[in-house]
Amino acid sequence: MFGLEPGDRVLVVAPHPDDETLGAGGTIARMTAAGIDVHVLAVACLTQHRWGPATDSSLRREEFDAACDVLGVDRRAIAWSDSGPALDLGGHLAELTRLVESGPELSLTALKPAALLIPAAGAVHQDHQAVHQAAYAAARPSGSLRSWPRMVLGFYGPEDHAWSPTLPRPSAIVDITSTASVKDKALGCYRRELRPDDHPRSLERIRAGDTVAGAAIGAARAEAFVAYRMAW
Repeated sequence: MFGLEPGDRVLVVAPHPDDETLGAGGTIARMTAAGIDVHVLAVACLTQHRWGPATDSSLRREEFDAACDVLGVDRRAIAWSDSGPALDLGGHLAELTRLVESGPELSLTALKPAALLIPAAGAVHQDHQAVHQAAYAAARPSGSLRSWPRMVLGFYGPEDHAWSPTLPRPSAIVDITSTASVKDKALGCYRRELRPDDHPRSLERIRAGDTVAGAAIGAARAEAFVAYRMAW
């Protein structure tokens, strides 16, 4: 895929546990099935009340591990859980950039990945915007890094297409027909985070979005990305 070979490393930076599966679950499954080592860094996890079921960071971590196991992810980590930075990612952009660039475990410096997957610019959610800005800056061909990911792709969230006036058009599409069932199984690990049928985060709407992306390339289901760097 995209010139990646077995043994190459890919780093996925997700704002929260579940974003890696919502935006790129089928692509991750295709990569791991091809022998590519995929690692996922989820930035923030919180225990808090909201309009739906209350979140619990310990349960989210269990869901995250279960979904990553289904997708075949190698190493995975949650950087900030129930801490100050997790509450305000936009207020900790410098720290977030350093985390992606040179964090001790899952970072560009530690892994030297061939590819980096990050949230696309123009996302609806502020946390996604902050993670995009920080990860995009971390992947710049300058600064302290001595090697840079040859590929940088931005993935979408389920609400982005419905409610983002500045969302860029996709410029790379991955056929996930062969791994759609794996993505669905991983999404099932996050059933507390899914919503009723009329919500963009429902399983039915997520599948429908994959079907629309697939129609662009004559596939049953696909995932769309913004290509920020493609260098081979």
